[in-house]
Amino acid sequence: MIDYEALGWPAGTVGELDHRLLKAPSVKLRAAHPCSGGDVVYCIDLRLRRPNADACLSSTESHSIEHFLLEGFQRLMPQQFIGIGVMGCQTGFYLTLRNEGRRTAIEAALDAILQGVLEAHAVPYARIDQCGNWQNHSLARAQAVASEVLAQRSAWREIA
Repeated sequence: MIDYEALGWPAGTVGELDHRLLKAPSVKLRAAHPCSGGDVVYCIDLRLRRPNADACLSSTESHSIEHFLLEGFQRLMPQQFIGIGVMGCQTGFYLTLRNEGRRTAIEAALDAILQGVLEAHAVPYARIDQCGNWQNHSLARAQAVASEVLAQRSAWREIA
């Protein structure tokens, strides 16, 4: 049994929620899956834009931010990071971690990554030999999104 509250997640916000009620930006535990070997796989919603509010991320914004999140979580949580994926609705990302479900640790890493976006001189992994759509990146647009999300850092825990 996973103690969501001890990890910093209000139990009533874990799992699927009515998307008409979701706020953004927010960081929410979507699921925690105990494995037979004792590990736990956590899926986190990194919601940057409010669903169904005509404010989705453009493909260029989501692509560039995805690259920063990939590089940052691999660097900051190398033993825990499994993957990052773009939400099809273009409002955020699914983060998958192994044995790290503490809200404070995840939010601290996200904050550091987004701060790094603001200081970056290039989008990571954006060369032709590293990316299947290498021309679809914009550092300026990624920095605008990062700035927007960081400006609302105090509201990341307001899920619905």
